Amino acid sequence: MSSVAVLTPESFAEHRSGLKDQEITGCVPEDEAYIPTYLEAFPPLPEKGAPGEKSGEPASAWGSKIRPIKASVITQVFHVPLEERRYKDNSQFGEGEEAKVCLDIMHRTGAHIELSLAKDQGLSIMVTGKLDSVMKARKEIVARLQTQASATVAIPKEHHRFVIGKNGEKLQELELKTATKIAIPRPDDPSANIRITGTKEGIEKARHEILLISAEQDKRAVERLSLEKAFHPFIAGVHNRLVQELSQETGARISIPPPSLPKDEIVITGEKEAVALAVNRIRAIYEDKKRKTTTISVEVKKSQHKYIIGPKGNTLQEILEATGVSVEMPPLDSASETIILRGEPDKLGPALTQVYAKAKSVMVLEVSAPAWLHRFIIGKKGQNIGRITQQLPRVHIEFTDGEERISLEGPTEEVEQAQAQIQEIIKDLLVRMDYTEVNIDQRFHRHLIGKNGANINRIKEQYKVSVRIPQDSERSNLVRIEGDPKGVQMARRELIEMVQRMENERTKDLIVEQKFHRTIIGQKGEKIKEVRDKFPEVIIAFPDPSQKSDIVQLRGPKNEVEKCAKFLQKIIADLIENSFSLSVPIFKQFHKNIIGKGGANIKKIREETNTKIDLPMENSNSEMIIITGKRSNCEAARDRILAIQRDLANIKEAEVTIPAKLHNSLIGSKGCLVRSIMEDCGGVHIHFPSEGSGSDKVTIRGPASEVEKAKKQLLQLAEEKQVNNFTVELQAKPEYHKFLIGRGGANIRRVRDRTGARIIFPSPDDTEQELITIVGKEEAVRQAQKELEILVKNLDDVVEDSMEVDVRHHRHFVCRRGQVLREMAEEYGGVAVSFPRTGSNSQKVTLKGAKDCVEAAMKRIQEIIEDLESQVSVEVAIPQRHHRAIMGPKGSRIQHITREYEVQIKFPERDDSAAGQDASPQENGDVSPEAEFVPRKCDIITISGREEKCELAKAALLALVPITEDVEVSYDLHRYIIGQKGSGIRKLMEEYEVNIWVPQPEKQLDVIKVTGLAANVERAKLGVLERVKELQAEQEDRALRSFRVTMYVDPKFHPKIIGRKGAVISQIRKDHDVSIQFPDKGDEQQDLIVISGYEQNVEEARRAIQQLVSELQEMVSQDVRLDPRTHARIIGARGKAIRKLMEEFKVDIRFPQPGSDEPDKVTVTGLPDTVDAAIDHLLNLEEEYLLSVTETETLAAYMKPPSRYGSGAGGLDDSSGGPAKGFVVRDAPWNAAGNKAPDMSSAEDFPTFGTGVAPKQTSAWGPKKF
Repeated sequence: MSSVAVLTPESFAEHRSGLKDQEITGCVPEDEAYIPTYLEAFPPLPEKGAPGEKSGEPASAWGSKIRPIKASVITQVFHVPLEERRYKDNSQFGEGEEAKVCLDIMHRTGAHIELSLAKDQGLSIMVTGKLDSVMKARKEIVARLQTQASATVAIPKEHHRFVIGKNGEKLQELELKTATKIAIPRPDDPSANIRITGTKEGIEKARHEILLISAEQDKRAVERLSLEKAFHPFIAGVHNRLVQELSQETGARISIPPPSLPKDEIVITGEKEAVALAVNRIRAIYEDKKRKTTTISVEVKKSQHKYIIGPKGNTLQEILEATGVSVEMPPLDSASETIILRGEPDKLGPALTQVYAKAKSVMVLEVSAPAWLHRFIIGKKGQNIGRITQQLPRVHIEFTDGEERISLEGPTEEVEQAQAQIQEIIKDLLVRMDYTEVNIDQRFHRHLIGKNGANINRIKEQYKVSVRIPQDSERSNLVRIEGDPKGVQMARRELIEMVQRMENERTKDLIVEQKFHRTIIGQKGEKIKEVRDKFPEVIIAFPDPSQKSDIVQLRGPKNEVEKCAKFLQKIIADLIENSFSLSVPIFKQFHKNIIGKGGANIKKIREETNTKIDLPMENSNSEMIIITGKRSNCEAARDRILAIQRDLANIKEAEVTIPAKLHNSLIGSKGCLVRSIMEDCGGVHIHFPSEGSGSDKVTIRGPASEVEKAKKQLLQLAEEKQVNNFTVELQAKPEYHKFLIGRGGANIRRVRDRTGARIIFPSPDDTEQELITIVGKEEAVRQAQKELEILVKNLDDVVEDSMEVDVRHHRHFVCRRGQVLREMAEEYGGVAVSFPRTGSNSQKVTLKGAKDCVEAAMKRIQEIIEDLESQVSVEVAIPQRHHRAIMGPKGSRIQHITREYEVQIKFPERDDSAAGQDASPQENGDVSPEAEFVPRKCDIITISGREEKCELAKAALLALVPITEDVEVSYDLHRYIIGQKGSGIRKLMEEYEVNIWVPQPEKQLDVIKVTGLAANVERAKLGVLERVKELQAEQEDRALRSFRVTMYVDPKFHPKIIGRKGAVISQIRKDHDVSIQFPDKGDEQQDLIVISGYEQNVEEARRAIQQLVSELQEMVSQDVRLDPRTHARIIGARGKAIRKLMEEFKVDIRFPQPGSDEPDKVTVTGLPDTVDAAIDHLLNLEEEYLLSVTETETLAAYMKPPSRYGSGAGGLDDSSGGPAKGFVVRDAPWNAAGNKAPDMSSAEDFPTFGTGVAPKQTSAWGPKKF
């Protein structure tokens, strides 16, 4: 007798769960139950061996329980013998075709391939990567690097589909596994041979696998029985119970076509013996029923058939279960009303009684009611019809759109009650309600509706009526009005009046330049709103800016359109008149005087002349001041600005009479002639009258002496033009031009004085930079040309000369990256001046270039040295805090002063310790001895240069000292002026080149400080005040936008109002420019919707939502029970199938959430007709899919291997209630002599994963393996 060990169940809970399929059968008494041996209960793990090595011992039971963890990256190595290599040239190994093929395969599969050459000249290939990539790479390598053989294998034709597998998956797997190409003949090809192409080894593997698949299929059988369709219900049994029992008993799979499919064939598949047994059983049932049954036929109205069939055919199954009689129904699309009952003669009577009872259990009645009354019969939110359906829940009431009938369906007694109640409602409504129809041309329909339904909604609410305007697609002119008789008539009268007004309507197009459109519309549409308020019946439409159109369209009553057009034309005329522009040239140094202190002068001129005056930026080279407004006002402003300039300097204005026909020739190409006179005469301004004016008056303005000079030159040029206009062009390098002109134009003036010819040099914008034009009498021009050619020739002769310059002056010439030398090279024909290296103490300076240029450059250097030796230094005390502002962006202001006055300016080192000790700031840049400002070292700026120029530079510096002015701005607006992350205030500061200081919020001051140059501060103040006006307007607009309305809408409608991904509610928000808030999940009032925005827009949005809700209320929701197993098939991949179904039937279908109490409840929402159609379609789909699901489950049950032991053996799941015996095994190792049972509390006998334990002694489990 073998020894038995007992262990507690807790110790082996995990083993018990793993061995449930091997429970002990209960065929013997509990105390004599089969007790497994230790090796059976705990099979040993397989011994370590090579991968894929087959042991001679039976497979361990652990193999089916524990799956080895596979690495994501694997490596395969295989060998290609020399005789099978496709490319055998070893001289280029690693570079030839084999390497190219491998690179291509690596690129396409993502696997890594390494090639090596064996001693026998064979090819060793190692492939590394993910399993799928390795298999694909191996297949391609074999196909492209190894010579291919082919073979055929013949298996029965019906087995081919098993080799291919579902969607060809089995065939692909086989090809990857064996690295071969397998060609299977087409179904219409009578050949049974399968062709395999690949290596010899791969062909053998593939052939073996194909033969295995065929051998497996030889064991299976398929039988097709053709039995009359009428006897299928007897074979299937009630709810398919009989055929399911038959499948379980025989182990065969039996497929009976559904009642809706007109097929007689029953298919049985499975093991041959099981199929044969199932066929015999089915034939026996068929023969028995054919012998015993008879039929009777009855006529039942087609409309009653659905009550006999019942939902999902349940009623037919109930009759079959109760009487054993099968009821054969004609197809629903057939006109036949004959029903056949098949069964044993004594059972046909009771079955016929049940058929008639089911047919008459439901009654269908129709109630006549005008179609326009239907919505009133239903009532607001379905109240009227809801009361009837609550009292009589089994009655189905159906309204058909456009038909004057209502269908009632349900139990006879309840249908009659519902009929009486509906007739009572109709009678009452006919007394209280009326309708009328108005014929209105379709082109007026959209105007009757109004923007977003404004007009029609107003009429509906005012007269308490319903107005139905047909859709454009209906091509109908009939407008229907329903409601209270008095309201119907009043609404009809108003609609007719609106149409009459519209018939009197006309459209007029105004041509308005697009540049004026924004001005006419005004900021935020304020100006056009005033026009629309003045002419409320006229619609004014401006073109989209992107269309670049000048047409503004007016539409409305004829008289109003004419009045509005005249009004707009007057506005346009004013705009054109006020858009006249004048450019006035004013010497740059006088711009600040025209602006005045704090902008006083320019502001006064603007206000008194009612013009807009724009001055160029301070760092701009332009001298033009632009005046915009009415012509007369612009001219007055121009005269006043010119008067200021005349008062400030010895400015004289002279007029010269020159024939208009000569003006263009005097101006020259791109103004070159007149520009040369202005430059030659100290920058005078010469103004020619506008082309086409016919005026001969040319105005010259500037210093008195220069004006006379310019007048003389202009008249002389005009005379030359009239007498003789001879022109010659001369080529000279651009770098010679400045030298030819000379300092201050001295050289060219001498040539001009001697010859009397006019010499014109190209401007920087001209394309021909080498072209010099000589104009005048031919003799004078020839002489000037000769002199200039001599000068140019001399410039081409390069000489080298030197001069002595004191070392202490060298730095002046080479500092700032040799700027002085660069300017000298530009001025004197590109002469090269070389100073000795620093520290050499040499005074020799070398000059190289044209002889005349070198001499002139030497003379200029001598002048500079004289200036340097006569230099003085002047100190200017300006507080350190203003230094940065004086310097300007990147030192631009200081650079401008140093260039203009030829001085050097040095700023002191910054003293940060003194930054907080600054005295009170200078007021408006004025410095006086009485001021509290005490200069420190860090405040002193040093100016070096000639004494008179240093004084001018000092005055210019003091003029740059910033001033600070206060601007009154309400504390509430400060944060808006600052803007998000300071963007607003930063924009103002950059635009006006000032610094703006906003007080701390806690101080709550109504002041903002602006610091900068006087002109900039004045402009900035105006900009800030303009911004304040904008912000105040925005505040008013926000107040108008804060109008709120609340609506109470049943929460069940909220998802529909919101729409898919918020599409519906987003469109409403966009159309009406409102904010719409829905309640959160935790809110108490779940039916509250809040709309906010402009009052009119809010009302329109509310009406739009109400209209949407009223449409939703007409919808019904019905629940249908669908087997949960079919839900996934009905929904389809990513919901594609169910979305298509919802679009087709115009319904919403909701499936239950996972874990729902009613997993088979599906809700369909929509109009009654579409809901019924959708439900019928869903039930058909369920029937179709359920058959597939049932077959799959049957197959799964068949495929599941039977347990070795039956259940209830009292071993693993023993619940007998007696004391636990534990888990019992025989021949355990601890029962051997000298051993004891393992201690379950011991960490050594039962170690924790990952914890190392030092071995103490030999365990009863046997020697440890490491």
